[in-house]
Amino acid sequence: MRPIALAWCLCVAAIARGDESWPQFRGPDGQGHALAGHVPLEFGEGKNVTWKTPIPGLGWSSPVILGDQIWMTTALDAGHSMRAVCIDRTSGKLRFDVEVFHIDKPESINAKNSYASPTPVIEPGRLYVHFGTYGTACLSTKTGGVLWKNQQLKLDHKEGPGSSPVLYENFLIVNCDGMDVQYVAALDKHSGKLVWKTDRTGKLHDNPDFRKAYCTPLLVKFGGREMVVSPGADQVIAYDPRSGAELWKVRYKGFSNVARPVFAHGLVYVSTDFGKPQLWAIRPDGSGDVTETHVAWRVPKQACAASSPLVVGDLLYMTTNRGVATCVDARSGEIRWTERLGGDYSASPLEADGRIYVFSEQGKVFVLEPGDKYKLLATDQLDGRFMASAAVVDGAMFARTETHLYRIEGTPIRVSPLTRPSL
Repeated sequence: MRPIALAWCLCVAAIARGDESWPQFRGPDGQGHALAGHVPLEFGEGKNVTWKTPIPGLGWSSPVILGDQIWMTTALDAGHSMRAVCIDRTSGKLRFDVEVFHIDKPESINAKNSYASPTPVIEPGRLYVHFGTYGTACLSTKTGGVLWKNQQLKLDHKEGPGSSPVLYENFLIVNCDGMDVQYVAALDKHSGKLVWKTDRTGKLHDNPDFRKAYCTPLLVKFGGREMVVSPGADQVIAYDPRSGAELWKVRYKGFSNVARPVFAHGLVYVSTDFGKPQLWAIRPDGSGDVTETHVAWRVPKQACAASSPLVVGDLLYMTTNRGVATCVDARSGEIRWTERLGGDYSASPLEADGRIYVFSEQGKVFVLEPGDKYKLLATDQLDGRFMASAAVVDGAMFARTETHLYRIEGTPIRVSPLTRPSL
């Protein structure tokens, strides 16, 4: 069974329009699954690359796509100029380059981060961009003009912004987990005004450095109840997306969380930490503190920290920061295989065309066959490192390195009824 998330609202809308889109971080369902397409097994510089476009500035935000537009954020002048850029999906040409915020004194960031790491959200006519404490804004995708700005959501990231926003009905929801304050907030998508703001409950670590987190929440529907599952330091909390009311929480030990949760088989899968992460599977039907009653299983070692997990069928795949890939049974947590790929990993894996694509910071892409035994199908290489997660639309993969955006595609194999081979 495929993972089901409330991000289906975007996925179903795309299908109903008869086109494909990649509207948010990790795609239509927010969990790294391409709807369809013949993504090439092998590619590289000059091989199955339709175009390669330089992206000004520096940003780790993933591309979001609707129609012929690809949008990303970037930052120039060491974070003083925070921008949104639009690339034409067909030609690869730059269509818009908009300064959204000019910051007089940007704070320092971690050397592995950027000032433009949160991924935007796109819907017909509108793009929503988020730069953490520096501000959130909505742009017209027709003109590139800024429709509204909000700079109320302040926090001390220490390492720079990381959490991407999610769209639910008329709300744009963001995690705000800093050293000083920890809360989740929703803005009205039409006006940018604050609708609700809920402080994290429960005791956090005495050291403020251990209170921060950089997760992107996941919208989930289960048992007739809608919720936004939001990991933070020392706990994951589910909120009512309309009111911000806390529904349930699970406590763990960990902070600086980055990996986005995923949902499948009636379980939410959460990475608990950045330094020593564990993967926890949680039943999302509880109320209140359900730490002792709703944790189905744990994987205590070799869990993902920066890159998010990926569920394909009955199996869950994840990669550590230092390149150890692990496959576990998504229902039981039983480890099926572990393999050292090598390299470093921040971008999240992708399922496309019945294969798994894993992107390293060294520019390598490992293509795996899903299954309970490790099988490497290909190793591809592009110039530059992967920090952003890739997108797939209409059989083309759009991969962002630190300097360029690539359109990668092969020739689809089309078999007519008259020439279809016998099975």
